[in-house]
Parts: sequence; C-alpha cells; structure tokens
Amino acid sequence: MAEAKRRLYERAGAVITNDENAGGLNLAVVALEDDDEAVAAVARLKAKGLLVNAVDRSALCDYTTPAIIDRDPVLIAIGTGGASAGLAKALRQRLEHLLPASLGPLANALLEVRERIQSIWPDGAARRKAIDAALDSGGPLDVMADQNAANVDAWLDQPHGQERSQVIDLELASADPDDLTLRHARWLAQADQIFAGSNVPEDILVRARADAQRFALSLWDEQPTIGLTLRIRMKI
Repeated sequence: MAEAKRRLYERAGAVITNDENAGGLNLAVVALEDDDEAVAAVARLKAKGLLVNAVDRSALCDYTTPAIIDRDPVLIAIGTGGASAGLAKALRQRLEHLLPASLGPLANALLEVRERIQSIWPDGAARRKAIDAALDSGGPLDVMADQNAANVDAWLDQPHGQERSQVIDLELASADPDDLTLRHARWLAQADQIFAGSNVPEDILVRARADAQRFALSLWDEQPTIGLTLRIRMKI
C-alpha cells in the first residue's frame, strides 16, 4: 500500500521522506496493517501539525486521495470521500478505456488558439456556446474521438459553417432530476431559451445553463400541456 501511495504522490511532484521529523513536511500517509500501530502513528503525526491520510481507515483521514486519470494537462480525479477506494479504482479503470489519449493534445491545441477563438467570438456567452458545441458528441472536436491540432484549425477556418437553430420538445418522465436522460441533460445544458410548464420544478430547471433565457410555456404555445413539458430552443 505504501509503494502505491508513493508512486501516486511522486507523479504529482511531491518530495517523499520516511523521516517524520524532517522539516518542511505538509502531508503524511500511514500505510500500516496493524490497527493499533496505525492509530498511534496517525495521532503522532497529527500532533506534529501534518494532514494525514490513513490507508483503508477513512475515519482517521484528514483527506483522501482520488483515483487519477492522467491525460496531461487534463487530469480527472475520482473520489468517494473515503467510502470505497475500490469503487473509485473500478471507475478509473472503466473510464480509462473510454477517454482517448488525444485529450491532452486537444487541450494544448485549444490553449494555443485561445486568442484566435476570442477574436472570432468576442462575446463571452457566444464563445462558450461555440466551444460547447464543438466539443459535444458529434461535434468537430468531439472529446470522445481522436483529435489533433489540425482538427482545431479546421474548426476555426469555418467557425460558423454548421451553425443552425433547433427547437426540441422534452417530455419528462418525472419531477425528479435524477430521472433525466443523458440526452435531456445535455440539451438542457446547451439550450439558449427554455419554455417550461408551470409544473416543471426548479430542481430540473437549474440543470440548464445559468445564462439561458426562461419563459413560461404558455408564451409559446397556448395549448394546454399534458405532463411535465419543456420546450427548448438552441443553436447547434
């Protein structure tokens, strides 16, 4: 357990020592099998003013270390608040297979063209929307597909080539936001305008962009609605 933690911290740039009396220490990791020894070590290190992580003993931890997916400079941390390191590990392993290695180069390519993006979309809201659409599923820079700097340049060469607007009616299964489908959640996050029935709860509406315009559904359609209904307008 100690070696696994050592590798994780060294990858993050930490300087490791086994001397708990050394100067300049900030964090401590206790990886001991014996319960009594672990409890005593945690108490001793906390008395020295260190923040302590006790492996497999979440009740003794000042902090926990997440499972990491590294696509430098993209870093994804998966944590469970100490509830289950095994669950965090399983999620990391599953996501590792889904996320392309090109995420890091894509991030670097977007950084290099930041000024160009700002010149094309000087308005902040329009810029965020354009980037969201480009990175979305099926977009020219779909984050789940292999990408490179040439793809970023091609997108910026025709930044408005595929823009169009769309109106979508959403029939919601329930008032519980956890029942939203992934597609509904994505549409809400992209919508420019939202027309909601009076019975649609705020817990669902807050899943939309903060800058999306909201209207009563009756302003669009005077016909009575059945069930929980949302109508959204967005540029795609």
